Amino acid sequence: MANIVAIVGRPNVGKSTLFNRLIEKRQAIMDDMPGVTRDRHYGYAEWCGKFFTVIDTGGYVTGSEDKFESEIRKQVKLAIDEASAVIFMVDIRDGLTGFDKEFANVLRISKKPVFIAANKTDTPDKSIMSNEFYGLGLDAEIFPVSAENGSGTGELLDAVIQVFPSEGQEDPDAGIPRIAIVGRPNVGKSSFLNSLLGTERSIVTDEAGTTRDAIHSYYKMFGKNFILIDTAGVRKKGKVKDDVEFYSVLRSLRALEESDVCIIVIDAERGVESQDVNLISLAQRQGKGMVIMVNKWDLVEKDSKTADKYRKLIMEKIAPIDYIPVIFASVLNKQRIFQVMEKAVEVYGNKTKKIPTSQLNDIMLREIEHYPPPSMKGKHIQIKYITQVTARFPSFAFFCNLPQYIQGSYERFLENKLREHFTFEGVPVRLIFRKK
Repeated sequence: MANIVAIVGRPNVGKSTLFNRLIEKRQAIMDDMPGVTRDRHYGYAEWCGKFFTVIDTGGYVTGSEDKFESEIRKQVKLAIDEASAVIFMVDIRDGLTGFDKEFANVLRISKKPVFIAANKTDTPDKSIMSNEFYGLGLDAEIFPVSAENGSGTGELLDAVIQVFPSEGQEDPDAGIPRIAIVGRPNVGKSSFLNSLLGTERSIVTDEAGTTRDAIHSYYKMFGKNFILIDTAGVRKKGKVKDDVEFYSVLRSLRALEESDVCIIVIDAERGVESQDVNLISLAQRQGKGMVIMVNKWDLVEKDSKTADKYRKLIMEKIAPIDYIPVIFASVLNKQRIFQVMEKAVEVYGNKTKKIPTSQLNDIMLREIEHYPPPSMKGKHIQIKYITQVTARFPSFAFFCNLPQYIQGSYERFLENKLREHFTFEGVPVRLIFRKK
C-alpha cells in the first residue's frame, strides 16, 4: 500500500503553501484569494527516509453559491478516501470556525488518522492559541506550524510518518511516459481526461479557466503505464487577467516542457487560432511528440470531404510542420477519444524508436546514391556514414567530407526519406552533419 498524505481544510488556510514546502517545489499555485486550488494535486516528498505522496486539495465549504464548491467537495472526499493519513489545516489567526467544525464531521466519518496543523503560528507566543482546536472533538494531536517559514513542520511530519504502512518509493513516476493535454481555454481538455479515466478527475464547467494547476493522472494502455497531464487553458498574454491565471499558464507551459507527447486540443467550431500555432511551435522546438485532436466534431456540419478540407486547413496554418497526425473527435459522444490515445502511444513509440545503424546505412546510402547532394562551388559532397545519436527525440548524424555545403532543400529531402522508411509520424526529426 502506498504512503499518501492528504492536506485538507477550508479555503485560504495555507494548504498549497504547505504542499509546496513538503514537496520542495513551487508546484501548486498560491494566492491570497480563497478558492485558488480546485482539483486534487499530487506531489512526492521524503522525511527521515520515508517517501510519500502528498495531495493538495481545494477548500471545503458548504452553503456557498459558488458553482465550483460542490465539485471541490467531491475532490476533497476522493482525496481523503485515497489517503493513509490526513493533515487537517486550520488558521490560528481566525480561530475555530463553523466551517472547521463541519469539516471535522467529514473526517470523523472517514476514520483515517488525522493530524491537525494550526497554521500561521509565526511566533512562539501564538502556540498557546492552538489549544482552541481541541474543541473540534477529533482524536487528533494538534501541531502549531507555519507553512510559510517551515516552523513546526518537522514535528508534524515526525508524527505523520509513524502511521505509514511501508517505507515508500522514492519516485514512482520515474521512467513513466508523460502525455500532456494542452490547448486554449474551454476546448474540452478536462472532459477528455475524465472520459478516458472514467472518473471525475478534473472539475468540468462551461466557464473558461476552470482548471488552474496541471493535474497528473495514471493511465494504462497496451499493458503500459502512462501519466496524463490535464493543463489550464493557454491564452494570449494580453488576455491574461490576473496573477492566478498567469501562474496557471506558466504551469501549463512547464507541463508541456516535462511531457514526452502533447495532445493539442482544438475546438472544431473555432478552428486553429494563433495561440494553437504558438503551442505547436513551442512543442516542436522542444522536441515533443504531438497529436492534434479536433474536439466537438459533432457540432460541425459536414459531408464526405469536410474532414480532408479541415485537415488541409490545419496543415496550411502550421506549415512547415507537416508530420502531426490529426484526429477528429467528440468527447461528449465519446467518438474517437480512445483513438486519440492510441495515436499518442504510437507517437511515443516513434519518439523513442532506435534504428539499427546497419539498417540505416543500407537504406539511406542507397537513397543518397540515387539522388546525391548537389555540388557547391565546384566541390563534390560525399555522405559516407549515418548513425542515430542519443537525444530526447530522433536525431541522426550524417558524416560527410563537406558538411558546411549541405543545402536546406537537400536536408529536407533526407528527412522525408527517413520518415518514409522508418515512420516518425508525430515527432520532429533532427539531422546533424559532421565532418568525416
